[in-house]
Amino acid sequence: MSRNIFAGEYHSAFKGRGMAFSEVREYQFGDDIRNIDWNVTARYHKPYIKIFEEERELTVMLLIDVSGSREFGSLEKFKKNVITEISAILSFSAIQNNDKIGVIFFSEKIEKFIPPKKGKSHILRIIRELIDFEPENKGTNITEAIRYLTNAIKKRCTSFIISDFIQNEPDFDKALSIANNKHDIVALRIYDERETELPPIGMVKLKDAETNEYVWVDSSSKKVRENYARWWRETNQKLDTAFKKSGVDYANINTNEDYVRSLMTLFKKRGLKA
Repeated sequence: MSRNIFAGEYHSAFKGRGMAFSEVREYQFGDDIRNIDWNVTARYHKPYIKIFEEERELTVMLLIDVSGSREFGSLEKFKKNVITEISAILSFSAIQNNDKIGVIFFSEKIEKFIPPKKGKSHILRIIRELIDFEPENKGTNITEAIRYLTNAIKKRCTSFIISDFIQNEPDFDKALSIANNKHDIVALRIYDERETELPPIGMVKLKDAETNEYVWVDSSSKKVRENYARWWRETNQKLDTAFKKSGVDYANINTNEDYVRSLMTLFKKRGLKA
């Protein structure tokens, strides 16, 4: 599926570092005269031009949220299942395009760093880690993960932050802007439909997956449901503002929807801007 769906869009959406010299050939009608190689032209007394090819190789980093909040899902899939599937398909797309791929697993700290490399054995290691990795911590600190990326990867890379972005970190916006000035950051926000509103089902006992704390909530209260809906709207608005202000491309992906469509829309949008 990765090869058939993403190869072309991935290629056009995530460009390489520029144009690399390929060869010299004799001038043909319609060629750009700015590419004339004057040294070769003088030697052979005929106009020759330089041919350039797109330098495709990229370094791709996946920043994968492995905090406790990913262990939630109200319908067919948990958020962690969607995060794993998207991470896997991006990894395969990178390898098929001859790009290096690396991974940073993060919770409230950096759980694991897999340096970017190429090759079949490397991609198999990443897929194995995506499926089997168990974090030591359940909290979330996206800002720390972004800072780690900025410091650990010296050359410009394309980085996907794959998370539910349920956080309240004062320096998040600043860290995001600094990282996107150095790298090409893409944010993929994974959420579950049940997180957007609270159904009126009476008293419910809720558990915070990151702190293991329980709280009783009266979901039959209209005020409680309105406050919950307002929190969701404000969280969305805050994230939208942060992404747009820092120039980060992003997509919101519902666990109950086809993430392929969301990714294709994002890729096509980037391809048009390129």
